[in-house]
Amino acid sequence: MNIDRRSLFRAVIASAAVAGVSVAVQAKEPAYYTGIVSGVGAGGYDTVAYFTEKRAVKGDPALSVRHDGVEWRFSSATNRDAFAAAPAKFIPQFGGYCSYAVAKGGTASGDPTQWDIVDGRLYFNYDADIRKTWNGDRANYIKSGHANWPKVLGR
Repeated sequence: MNIDRRSLFRAVIASAAVAGVSVAVQAKEPAYYTGIVSGVGAGGYDTVAYFTEKRAVKGDPALSVRHDGVEWRFSSATNRDAFAAAPAKFIPQFGGYCSYAVAKGGTASGDPTQWDIVDGRLYFNYDADIRKTWNGDRANYIKSGHANWPKVLGR
């Protein structure tokens, strides 16, 4: 049986949602997804730049801040200082996990190049296809995501 990665992702998330369990329950996931660059939020991307430059910009390790045990990197001192003054404004929703997966009752890696800002909040998704699905009904996915968060972490 030949199944592509996105189909498998959707099947796992859908199965967990139908069964009424969270994929993360067994894993006890950390509050922030740092799987792209170990210990670094948003895969090392500058979370302020999404708002100010309207694009994904890599951060510089020399311009970083630690918040909640996670390193956050920035492309400028101005962005670093803005984050330090109001981290909740710039941290991706659902800890940077895939917004679609959280809406469906689980967790999956969030790709910082697959992002959207909705009502002043930053959201990541797993890949371009999942992002397209999420954007197709994002108001409901956001609502479901907030209802599931942070329970999906298994804490």
